[in-house]
Amino acid sequence: MLNYLWSGMIAIGILFGAFNGKMTDITNAALDSSKEAVTLCITMLGVMSFWTGMMEVATRAGIIEIVSRKMRPLIHFLFPGIPKEHAANEYITTNFIANFLGLGWAATPAGLKGMEALADLEKERRMGRAAGRAQKRGVASNEMCTFLIMNISSLQLIPINVIAYRSQYGSANPAAIVGAGIVATTVSTGVAVVFCKMMDQKRRA
Repeated sequence: MLNYLWSGMIAIGILFGAFNGKMTDITNAALDSSKEAVTLCITMLGVMSFWTGMMEVATRAGIIEIVSRKMRPLIHFLFPGIPKEHAANEYITTNFIANFLGLGWAATPAGLKGMEALADLEKERRMGRAAGRAQKRGVASNEMCTFLIMNISSLQLIPINVIAYRSQYGSANPAAIVGAGIVATTVSTGVAVVFCKMMDQKRRA
């Protein structure tokens, strides 16, 4: 659907420019936008590489493991069905930390591994259930749904990616978004937690 939407907008813009004698402006805008896109990609590649590397250093130094232990009460509250020593806990913690720092790209690898671990956990549960009560294949578990919703809400302390975007486009104060970002993501995360708990209670009822 989005492909059709964007294609239609581009086509309408080109036709509008052609009928109004603005093809030169459209050509210049396309070239300038392409240049800006490449520059932005290079900038964001540097930001992503730096923070992804920092997360890897923290993992190898044992910092993530220490933080994971500190966050166990929170993780258990959000995901009561995950065993305490299951590998999913560390992946979820790493993902939460990266999102907390506004590192959406750095959070993706841990998020994918966390989903895989949760899928393996659900597979083990299915094997342990009676055949008549087993869930259909392809149905996401409660923990998987909660993890996805928490990722979407994504509480952020320092929205580094947004700050980098604002800096790239000449903002006088790129970090001015921090306060609004904290308020917005706190509200969205609070709503996400309440929603997940309500749905969990409904499922168990």
